[in-house]
Amino acid sequence: MPGFLPSSRLLRRLLLSAAVAGVALPGAALAGAAGPACYPPASLPARPGEEIVRPHASRPVELPDLPLPAAVPVPAGLRGSIRRVDLPAGLKLVALTFDLCEASAETSGYDGAIVDYLRAEGVAATFFAGGKWLMSHAERGGQLAADPLFETGNHSWSHANLTVRTGEAMRRQVDDADVALALRRADAQARGCMLPKAASPAALFRFPYGSCSAESLDYVNDSGHLAIQWDVDSGDPAFIGARGMADDMLRAIRPGSIVLMHANGRGRHTAQALTLLVPALRARGYRFVSVGELLAAGRPVIAPTCYSMKPGDTRVYDDAARAGRRILPTQ
Repeated sequence: MPGFLPSSRLLRRLLLSAAVAGVALPGAALAGAAGPACYPPASLPARPGEEIVRPHASRPVELPDLPLPAAVPVPAGLRGSIRRVDLPAGLKLVALTFDLCEASAETSGYDGAIVDYLRAEGVAATFFAGGKWLMSHAERGGQLAADPLFETGNHSWSHANLTVRTGEAMRRQVDDADVALALRRADAQARGCMLPKAASPAALFRFPYGSCSAESLDYVNDSGHLAIQWDVDSGDPAFIGARGMADDMLRAIRPGSIVLMHANGRGRHTAQALTLLVPALRARGYRFVSVGELLAAGRPVIAPTCYSMKPGDTRVYDDAARAGRRILPTQ
């Protein structure tokens, strides 16, 4: 399906409103910081075993009654699923994004080697965190939310399929993750981190499995989130190796691309692939920016529905959810 291009002026107004409301949009001038200064340096590096995904019996997570600011619905010209951004000629920007998925019957990991490399190289990135992940990885969630190099967005509460889940159950997946993200931002602020004055819902949202219904896409936009997908899939849940992943991404990336990867312990060889991808892209003249920065730099290409790489290709996840079959949260 062809996308459509909204007014860049409209997008800039929305992004400015998000910043005023308290959503952090990291600037390129902040790139290169070796992590948030408000956390002890020794607490930031990866720890052995932290990346391991551990299954467990489903147990509820208690969320405090945290009031959030009233949502400002996304304007008509920005509704839908954002695939990539068309940029002015000669501007070579790319947004690397990392999903932090965690389903209800597991505690997924934190691939600190990825974060360490991004910080060491001053590579801006966007992390889409599940609400449950943010509660089970409170310290790491706070560190990511406080880091001026990074941007954090909402990846639902427990990686439920929002094509199949409807009504209040669907809405809770969005809203509860907003609460969890606000809690982590509040934690960081309590440490003295330089955060916006007021916590707010995430400005960005990524659908689990890259799949949505008209109802869930409308709700995400109505609740003030831009729905962010991708035009380049790293393939990192598969066993294709670091070189294969890097080569595939290099072939697919073009100016304005949004790249899908994982940092929750299910991104196999992702950290190693980055050590090949980042210098190769820099040699080609690319700069790394957050999704928010990428959107503000050009005109987002928007589709009226959700998919991974072509319309209809997420149906396998939808059918599995309807049949009650569990598929690992890899997108």
